[in-house]
Amino acid sequence: MSGALGFAAFLRLVLRDRDAGMLAVRNRFLDVAILVLIGGTLFVLAATIPDQPV
Repeated sequence: MSGALGFAAFLRLVLRDRDAGMLAVRNRFLDVAILVLIGGTLFVLAATIPDQPV
């Protein structure tokens, strides 16, 4: 999931506003910052979950 958000941030950076479609909600910088922040947070949370016994 965090990889998909990172990829969406990359696409938002490289695509023009009219080609970005639903990725273009706000201005480019804010869209990329929000996507990277949420993706990074999900990655950190998933990486810090301790191993659960089976």
